[in-house]
Amino acid sequence: MGVLDRFEKGVENVMQSAFAKTFRSGVKPVELASALKREADARAAVVDRSRTLVPNEYVILLSAGDMDNVTQWGDDALAREFEDALHDHAERQRYSFVGPVSVRFDEDDSLAVGRFSVTSRSTRAAAAPATGRNPHSRYPLLDIDGKRYHLTGTQTVIGRGSESDIVVDDTGVSRQHVRFERTEFGTILTDLGSTNGTFVEDQRIKEVTLLDGNAITIGRTVILYWDGLPAEEDA
Repeated sequence: MGVLDRFEKGVENVMQSAFAKTFRSGVKPVELASALKREADARAAVVDRSRTLVPNEYVILLSAGDMDNVTQWGDDALAREFEDALHDHAERQRYSFVGPVSVRFDEDDSLAVGRFSVTSRSTRAAAAPATGRNPHSRYPLLDIDGKRYHLTGTQTVIGRGSESDIVVDDTGVSRQHVRFERTEFGTILTDLGSTNGTFVEDQRIKEVTLLDGNAITIGRTVILYWDGLPAEEDA
């Protein structure tokens, strides 16, 4: 099922009521969802046999009238739907991102009602959402409660605070709990003075070089770790 099909399935009931009234003229959400998919496909860049990168940040430019409609319905909720749809599309197409996926709306006074445009860019972060476990990826992979991340930065901090690179919703986790550091000798895990400690295979640690398949526990959260290619191969 494509992005457009998925979105239509997801909103078909709502489209019969307030949603349909809000968007009775101007752009339709299904049109925007389709445009986001086309933008990702058009900007896809093959890095190697196992990796195709697509942008992770998208901006939808709308006329003043269409922007009012989007705001009235709920721009944050609509953006989250589009982000989920992009994740689904990337999963099917085996695309990769270099940072968190985001969609936002901006107003463009030069656009008429019913007209829109989509721009995108890639912005690297310390960790990027993974669309699948690829054993040939150059980046180490974490699985945190079913969400997967590639460690694309040299250092990645995980914690409960918003200043962390990956934020986990767990009161047993400190604001900055652990740091993953990619080196030529492997990935080093360091506890950052957390209150409840960090455990690797049920052993409390201060610092350790991780092995492929290690299970890490912080608070009530279990993190599964898999190696990528050696750091010197990361060009």
